[in-house]
Amino acid sequence: MPEIINTIVQVLLELLGQSIKALPSLLSALVVLFLTRYAVQVVLKIADEAGRRTIKSTSLQHLLIKVSRIGVWSVGILIACVLAFPGLELGDIITTLGVSSVAIGFTFQDIFKNFLAGVILLVEEPFRIGDEVVIGDYQGIVENISMRTIRIRTYRGERVLLPNFTVFTDAVQVITAYDYRRTDLAVGVDYNTSLPKVSQLLLQTIGEIEEVIPEPSPEVDVVDFSDSSIDFVVRYWSNSPQRQIRKVQTKAMMAIKKAFDEADISIPYPIRTLYYYDQEKYHDDSPVEVEQTN
Repeated sequence: MPEIINTIVQVLLELLGQSIKALPSLLSALVVLFLTRYAVQVVLKIADEAGRRTIKSTSLQHLLIKVSRIGVWSVGILIACVLAFPGLELGDIITTLGVSSVAIGFTFQDIFKNFLAGVILLVEEPFRIGDEVVIGDYQGIVENISMRTIRIRTYRGERVLLPNFTVFTDAVQVITAYDYRRTDLAVGVDYNTSLPKVSQLLLQTIGEIEEVIPEPSPEVDVVDFSDSSIDFVVRYWSNSPQRQIRKVQTKAMMAIKKAFDEADISIPYPIRTLYYYDQEKYHDDSPVEVEQTN
């Protein structure tokens, strides 16, 4: 029994001695991690200022800040590992990371795909934060572009998170890519109306709306002879944000209705013509002859 106790005591003393020997290394590693935290803050401030001065794109500025944060923490953690485990060399750490990266790649391939797609989107910048876009079934304003997802706020006030890889491989319609957008507004008039008169009145009415830009100039086209009306399409340009488009379209419709009323031009309802006939007059009571063949 005393021998077992002595053995346990010796093992505990050896562990205590090894812990005391490793204590300076562990403390050094903790100090490095502590200093890395402050180094990250300093580097981020420098990257932020440098990005604002040299890079116009807000998305690329965010990318620079994120890459700087990841880089400083990676270097700090590697140095802390070398200090905490003196027998472990930097080459061994790099080799271990290289071997393990293959397994990690298969496990987190979706995360890496989204990460790489996010980097490409930030670099190429097909759209920016604040742009109005249509991606698949979703339409709204881009609020944030991160390394994994793109955040969109829909016009109904809903938040949608789309994976970067999905956005990268899907068609994206950037509504506010240009300063102005064209609106096609359909309107129908009665068949008895003078078409040149309507065309001139529509051009005059649209041109008087303040938000409609003069160049490109508005256009009016006759497009169809429908069942109950002759259809026109009024094409005009205005600022590209969706809210502005709706506002100008409302003004245009109200102005056209007012102008038509003043000019005594009617916008017809759907019309159907019904024909009645005497069923007793139109009938066939003649016998049916059947030809027989032998």
